[in-house]
Amino acid sequence: MPSADHDRDHDTPSPLPENGMTKLTNCRLVRGDRLVWDDVWISSATGKILRSQATFYDELILPDKTIDLGGRIVSPGFIECQLNGAFGFNFSTLLDDEEQYGENVRQLNEKLIQTGVTSYIPTVTSQTADLYRKVLPHLGPSGGPRVAKDGAESLGAHVEGPFLNPGKNGVHNKQVLRQASSFADLEDMYGPTNINPATSNPMPIKILTAAPELGSMTQLIPELCTRGIVYSIGHSEATYEEASAAVAAGATMITHLFNAMRPLHHRNPGIFGVLGIAESLPRPFFGVIADGIHLHPTTVKIAWNAHPEGFILVTDAMHMAGLPDGTYPWTNGEGEFFITKKGAVLLLEGSDTIAGSSITLIDCVNNFLSWSGATIPQAIKAVTTTPAAMLHVQGIKGSLDAGADADLVILSEEKSEGRTTLVVDEVWKFGAKVFKRHAPPSV
Repeated sequence: MPSADHDRDHDTPSPLPENGMTKLTNCRLVRGDRLVWDDVWISSATGKILRSQATFYDELILPDKTIDLGGRIVSPGFIECQLNGAFGFNFSTLLDDEEQYGENVRQLNEKLIQTGVTSYIPTVTSQTADLYRKVLPHLGPSGGPRVAKDGAESLGAHVEGPFLNPGKNGVHNKQVLRQASSFADLEDMYGPTNINPATSNPMPIKILTAAPELGSMTQLIPELCTRGIVYSIGHSEATYEEASAAVAAGATMITHLFNAMRPLHHRNPGIFGVLGIAESLPRPFFGVIADGIHLHPTTVKIAWNAHPEGFILVTDAMHMAGLPDGTYPWTNGEGEFFITKKGAVLLLEGSDTIAGSSITLIDCVNNFLSWSGATIPQAIKAVTTTPAAMLHVQGIKGSLDAGADADLVILSEEKSEGRTTLVVDEVWKFGAKVFKRHAPPSV
């Protein structure tokens, strides 16, 4: 399979062409559950995927540039739905200089896109109200001009807590966990402007993870849904009946399935049981951390087989992702704690408690491919089409259809010992190439 350096025209960086249209040819497009040989036309002027037949035959427009991809795979840009931080920056860190916080987010965006992630949900763990109110305005959907060089874009923040069950806190600080009896309690915690669309456009919060069995949380789910917020069940002791009631109220997501929740039991399947819920209720989407640490490979396969249409790969990566082994500080509620990184394993210092991951999303895809027997399109769907549907951005993100944002990942395949590994060769954002892998010199 050709490397990223084997484009027919060598793809030398140059000023944007006059109409900004590029035709990618001799490539396999991820469409549904198939890889389809076809061309894809994109525009850096509009940032969109074009309807090639109409452009070429009806409007008689020729592309400014045609790139032969040598049979490589073209995927929609990856969507990461649970990212706590990366490359040394933690979204849950409160800085005295808020301008510097925003700059750190911008720097992370530029690095993150090199992993194939073009859109993501920045996650803030259980913290104090003061921190939420200060950082959330920086983490909402990326607004302003559509600038490719800015890198990955936020689709809205994920607040993972603090309305969690203390019995399933994971590494979340129990001292800051709360229960909500009214919507005012959510406003007091996150700030009214961060949770009400009438006072914030676009609204920063996109996903809220909470334990539905505590306080009046299940009763508050419909009100969250009317605001366009995805309610996700997580860090919970909910029984099957309580989880089902949350789904009936509008919960459409489960945060890192199996982790920090009541385990599956043959007489009460708990939260996992709602994946087999009666047809009268929609089965929720669910996140799976395929790092080989949070879940056994067979558990990942079981989850996918239970409800493949809801299966979403996430990293749950911490700010140690992309950093060398060592011990790093972590803001955790009202105190500072430390996390030790050794290889791919992150542990809360002085314990055996898993503290997120340091994996990349493409590595999760490759692990899933190896463990599940899924096809390449099925694996890619778990980081494109399915998360886009969960976030209600289908047709805009996670798609190669005309009219979608021209966020693309060019993948090559490497085969070794019967295993296929996907490699990110190029990343395009809004129709402009922003990353190209340089293949190692041949031996």
